[in-house]
Amino acid sequence: QQMHFQEICIRRLGSGFEITCMSWDPTSSNAGARIAIRTRDKIVQVLVLNTNSQLQAVFSVRLDNTVPKSVAFADDRGVYAFGLYDGNFIKLNGDDSTVVKEYTCKSVIGHAAVNQKRGVFVVDNAADGFMLYRLDGNEEPVRTFVTAPPSVSVPKQVAFGAEGRLIVGGSDNGSVYVFERKTGKLLDTLCHSNGGLVQTIAVGIEFLPRIRY
Repeated sequence: QQMHFQEICIRRLGSGFEITCMSWDPTSSNAGARIAIRTRDKIVQVLVLNTNSQLQAVFSVRLDNTVPKSVAFADDRGVYAFGLYDGNFIKLNGDDSTVVKEYTCKSVIGHAAVNQKRGVFVVDNAADGFMLYRLDGNEEPVRTFVTAPPSVSVPKQVAFGAEGRLIVGGSDNGSVYVFERKTGKLLDTLCHSNGGLVQTIAVGIEFLPRIRY
């Protein structure tokens, strides 16, 4: 049976700049779903979709020195923001947007994914692979997952798989790389095409590579 989606709410945010990423808080209560949004003009905004299907603002903050590329929620209602050009990792208080933690990663950030259970996040370095960091750590990466040398430096999506045991990321050569998070070992290279960009990926809950790990 075909599914039909019904629009329940529409609202122009801020000055109407492009929305470049968003995240939903999985710990949201029945009283309202919390949504984090980042726009092209360096704004990070948190809203609540209430039981009346109306968006209510929690906070909106401009990160003057950072262009956020990815956003994610923390378990304590905080918000993580990841800077594209400066490689900044920023944690904001989820109620008033004050900066709780900040440091600069060792590369630009083409994309970022957070795994709260493992206490880590992984970023695309927009060059030769992906880098793993601890949420409670510092600017030193835990591990680097090296891919084939790129022919063009572009952002590529990266994600966790198999409950955080795998790192899965795109490329500029038509391949999708699957690494073991704990060791950095390349487990599989999935061929999407003979060439070209693989910038967007999604990982299912039960995703497993063809090679045992």
